[in-house]
This record gives sequence, structure tokens and C-alpha cells, in this order.
Amino acid sequence: MIVVIFFILISGFLLFVSSAPIAAQCPVCIVTVGGGMFLAQRLGIDDLLVSIWISALNTAISFYLAPKLKIKFLNKPIILSILLYLTTIAYFQFTNQLGVSTNKILGMDKIFLGQTIGLLAMFAGNYLYSYSKTKNDNKALFPYSKVVFPVGMVLLITLIFKLSFNL
Repeated sequence: MIVVIFFILISGFLLFVSSAPIAAQCPVCIVTVGGGMFLAQRLGIDDLLVSIWISALNTAISFYLAPKLKIKFLNKPIILSILLYLTTIAYFQFTNQLGVSTNKILGMDKIFLGQTIGLLAMFAGNYLYSYSKTKNDNKALFPYSKVVFPVGMVLLITLIFKLSFNL
């Protein structure tokens, strides 16, 4: 776990140093969410809810980094998001956090389900932002809507699961 925290901090620092002063889904936000999720797990918040936000964090990182990458295959946010999703699932599998019989909801592993839901929620939020922008003469509806749409979607999904399953 310490290796993961170290990786997040170093990645966040490198992203922060190389970033523009104002950017949607910025590195400072990414590191803050990552640290918050670690703290949430330590405080006993359900693994499903935590993994939704971890996956959202991975997707935010992907949407931030993809345009900056020089490798043509990886400079698409969706491809990079899926790659990070698979890497995260592999990490949870390698550390024996997936497949625990007491950690299931709706017959699925909470971490796997949360990772999938978080990825899809961020995709949906980014799609809604793009859709709203095209309907408004290619202008954002309001300042920071590029951040509000994805984060709002993840927050809404988190609240739905929290209230529906008493997590």
C-alpha cells in the first residue's frame, strides 16, 4: 500500500510541475482525490464506494494525460482509461483484494463492480459535457462545466448506491 501512495504522490508531483496553471481535471485535484480515497478506506467507507472514486480518479488521469502523450495508441483518453482500469483490476487481483466471498454485492465483487461503475460514470459525465457543449454553439454552459459534469455524475452514482444498498 505504501508503494501505491508513493506512486500517487510522485505522479501527482510530476503532473503538477508539468501542468498549466488552470486545467480541468488538474493534477492537484487528482492527487487530492487519490489521498482522499486512501483515507476513506482507512475510515471504514465501503469498498464499492471507494472503488467508484478510484476508477473515476484513473479516468481523470487518463483524460488529463492522453493529449500530452506522444504515443499514438495511448493518446486517446478512452484507450488510456481502459488500460488504467485493467491495470487497477490486475493490482487488486495481485494483492488478493478481489474475489473475497464476504465482499460482494448483487453477486459481484464490490471492488470490481465499483471500478466498472466509476469508469462508466466518468465516461458518461464527459459525454454529457461534450453533448451540452455541442448544443450550445460549442461553448461550455458555465465555467468549470468540464469538471462539474464528470464529478457530478460520479457523485450522483455514489449517492444512488450509498442510499440504495445502505453502504
